Amino acid sequence: MFDLNLGLSVWTTLVFLTLLAILWKFAWGPILSMVQEREHGIQGTLDQAANEREEAAKLLEEHRQQMADARRQAQQMIAEGKEAGERVRKDIEEKARAEGDAMVERARESIEREKEAALDELRKESVDLALAAAAKLLQESLDEQKDRELVMGFIDELSSGGEVQA
Repeated sequence: MFDLNLGLSVWTTLVFLTLLAILWKFAWGPILSMVQEREHGIQGTLDQAANEREEAAKLLEEHRQQMADARRQAQQMIAEGKEAGERVRKDIEEKARAEGDAMVERARESIEREKEAALDELRKESVDLALAAAAKLLQESLDEQKDRELVMGFIDELSSGGEVQA
């Protein structure tokens, strides 16, 4: 087993080198080219996946920015709506207050006019009463006690709904 046979060794080496040359020419080239092709394909896929991942990250960041911008715009619109509502409320309150003040002022003026008219009427009636009482006194000239009783009777007669007779 441990004998060396020179002929067998030469033929084994020769067959080995021939097989190596044949494999080199026909098998190793195609195998290596297929391995390199596969390696390039895998690397291309990895590069494409990395590019797509970067693109997805960019799109995700852009989406996040758009969402943040949309939220900010929505909050701004809500704030503007609240401000507009507050302005409308204040305008309505001011108009109502002004209208109420105008109504109160008109009512005061109307009351003042009616008061003046009533006072004028009262003055006229007072003058009429005084004149009627004076006429009555002049018709019956009596003493002071009788004058007083006559005027009081005349006033009682007016209070009870009687007409003034001059």
